[in-house]
Amino acid sequence: MGYTRPTTITQDLLVSAPLPSHGKTYTVIPHKDVIETTKTLLDISGFTITKELYRANMNARVAQGVYHLASDEDPEMGMMFAWTNSYDKSTRFQCAVGAFVNVCSNGMLCGDMANYARKHTGKADHDIHSQLSSQIKSANKYYTKLIQDKNEMRKIFLSKKEQSELVGRLFLDNEIIDASQVSCIKAEMKEPSFDYNADLNNAWTFYNHVTHSFKKSHPRTWMSDQVKFHEFMTAELLSQAGLHEMDKNWNGYIAPPEDGAEVYSHIISGSDFDADEEAQDYDTFAEFKI
Repeated sequence: MGYTRPTTITQDLLVSAPLPSHGKTYTVIPHKDVIETTKTLLDISGFTITKELYRANMNARVAQGVYHLASDEDPEMGMMFAWTNSYDKSTRFQCAVGAFVNVCSNGMLCGDMANYARKHTGKADHDIHSQLSSQIKSANKYYTKLIQDKNEMRKIFLSKKEQSELVGRLFLDNEIIDASQVSCIKAEMKEPSFDYNADLNNAWTFYNHVTHSFKKSHPRTWMSDQVKFHEFMTAELLSQAGLHEMDKNWNGYIAPPEDGAEVYSHIISGSDFDADEEAQDYDTFAEFKI
């Protein structure tokens, strides 16, 4: 199982990956334990898994699990639970509740829900049970929050020029996307792979162009990419009056509110998912180009 690039793999291959030996100070959290605990807790909490997806890099030293959960609260988005684990000291164990877009399986995570990251030290292998349980218990609250964010983005007009400027900032200033993802987003802006039931000049459509490109992200950074991008969008669009609100019967766009008018204020406080002292100096995107 010596993959040179991260790839989609089966659960059986993932759990059979050899465990590392890093000495007494490093606590291994077996992928097998994460999978079994996650699925058990989801079942106990009344969630039905409709799809499982696992991705890993060489020898499954970094792995990711994504579970689509049955939900009828929103016709466009389902509920999702995800985790990331490593054997190579490159990232902490992470888990979060989120959402996925039905038409394309694009992910959606925001900072206040992706709030658990555990270093591989001490009793990390025991602590993950309580933390997985805590995240799952709050699943419905987090999921509802993402639906609200999606509905707010649907109201915002975003010209092609503004979209291009945001892509540039995501690449150059924030370093959330790489060159291959810029190319992917550019292609999606020109000819979308999916129908998001929204105009091309719409913030929700643009959001999906970017999250579609995250399918190229390494499992090590996929969750943090999602969180950082969601925070970027809410700070830049939902909390700013500089962009234009879209009417439900849009035939152009509505000018920004006049002084004194109510504007959106929707900033999400997030967790810092940057690699900690446990991480080594990796080129984030070097290994994972699908």
